[in-house]
Amino acid sequence: MTATAGALPMGHGGPDARPPALELSRLSKTFGGQKALDAASLTVAPGEVHGLLGQNGSGKSTLIKILAGFHAPDPGSRLALWGEDVPLPLPPGAFRRHRMSFVHQHLGLVPSLSVLENLTVGRFAERHDWAIDWRGARRRALQRFVDFGIALDPDRQVADLAPVERALLAILRAVDEIEGAAAPGRGGGGLLVLDEPTPFLPKADVAQLFRLVRRVVARGASVIFVSHDVDEVMDITDRATVLRDGRVAATLATATATKSDFIAAIVGRRLATAPAPQAPAPARARRHAAVRDLSGGTVRGFALEAAAGEVVGLTGLIGSGYDEVPYLLYGARPAAAGTLDLAGHPIDLSRLTPRAAIARGIVLIPADRGHAGVIGPLPVSDNVSMPVLGATRRRWLLDRRGLVERAAALGRRFEVRPADATLPIAALSGGNQQKVVLAKWFQMAPKLVLLDEPTQGVDIGARQTVFRHIAEAAAAGATILCASSDYEQLAAIASRVLIFAGGRVVASLEGIEITKDAIAERSLGGPG
Repeated sequence: MTATAGALPMGHGGPDARPPALELSRLSKTFGGQKALDAASLTVAPGEVHGLLGQNGSGKSTLIKILAGFHAPDPGSRLALWGEDVPLPLPPGAFRRHRMSFVHQHLGLVPSLSVLENLTVGRFAERHDWAIDWRGARRRALQRFVDFGIALDPDRQVADLAPVERALLAILRAVDEIEGAAAPGRGGGGLLVLDEPTPFLPKADVAQLFRLVRRVVARGASVIFVSHDVDEVMDITDRATVLRDGRVAATLATATATKSDFIAAIVGRRLATAPAPQAPAPARARRHAAVRDLSGGTVRGFALEAAAGEVVGLTGLIGSGYDEVPYLLYGARPAAAGTLDLAGHPIDLSRLTPRAAIARGIVLIPADRGHAGVIGPLPVSDNVSMPVLGATRRRWLLDRRGLVERAAALGRRFEVRPADATLPIAALSGGNQQKVVLAKWFQMAPKLVLLDEPTQGVDIGARQTVFRHIAEAAAAGATILCASSDYEQLAAIASRVLIFAGGRVVASLEGIEITKDAIAERSLGGPG
């Protein structure tokens, strides 16, 4: 599906005669011979909320980073703002001069500062004032809160705000940036880019955020709303562009498009009008791991029975809770309730700690390898030996020679390159660091392996090695739970995939049902 549906939005007196707020044409970006964007085009009308959707790897993030000046596009790409050509690449930070502002998923607020300080300091820093008129800044902030219908205390510390209050503050700060950069005689009210601002907000809070977006547009701004959530895009946008494999798959008018239209554009084919026949579930061996009533964070009442040797995938949209499950089952995040029966031994998850989890045969391979998986300055031998230091000790001293020899043997088994266990692990590539993390934990013959994005930042060769060692751990009798947003990866390794929404499992795929497109359809809310 590659057609464009829907003309530019209509003004009160017919088509808006003003030039588009943004025109991107022939936008391409190549990384290492691979096209992340391939001649993509995007037009945002003045006063329009324009959605941007697509699966992971579709090119959304690359497009936004080009607008922010983080990436330089390939030659031949063109950008125009309010009818004026803007040379590419944009220098970092130059977007502010062009009345663009960005609100990213992590918002960019400073938790230790107050609401007023977060709202004000950046603007004063740019002006290089010797002194800040805090009384005037407070007065302006309070008036802004009234203008936009926001109830915020300017003296409150951002760390104490609710998630929706932080999101509202970040958007208001971004609006201040684009309105403050407006020049007399120049059309348009600025361009606000909202990059996944809603995944961690409850529905009621999303509605409040959308009310603010509508007020921003009513003041003359245009908005690009980046999201995975089709329902939210259909609620807040006038039109939406879908990227697939770096190309524009469709641009749809949300007033006339259906949810099926959007999902078909995202996954590349029209959904069946009725659910496909269910394939017979594969016979499972005797239960090895059983989770009951797990709750904590976003997760509510998660339950699972899995066999030894089974690989179960967990996925869903950002904020759906699937990626919290491994950390709750490991004791790395507090569980409000829940039990785990592992090989006949009951575990109270509300009291579980990582130390106790390891003692019970549970291991976690975290997504944030650099901060939570390895210690960069230490050598490979130290990193890989941490869980088994007792086996490399002679009385009160570590057997350094034995430690290096053990690590070297594991390095050969897990194909770590370069094959030097004395090197700092930070000197290894991401893929080889991940092999070390797998070696560190799989040498313990775990009963339950918890994976979070196990191939994140891993090249294609190392990816296959990671898959093979996951399969070997399963063949040795471990139960594997793999949380991932990579649908292709789950289709390659999982015998069952559970799809989350709102903290609960809403769909399950097994056996031959598991395909990349089927996972995407269920995650996006298609029939299932």
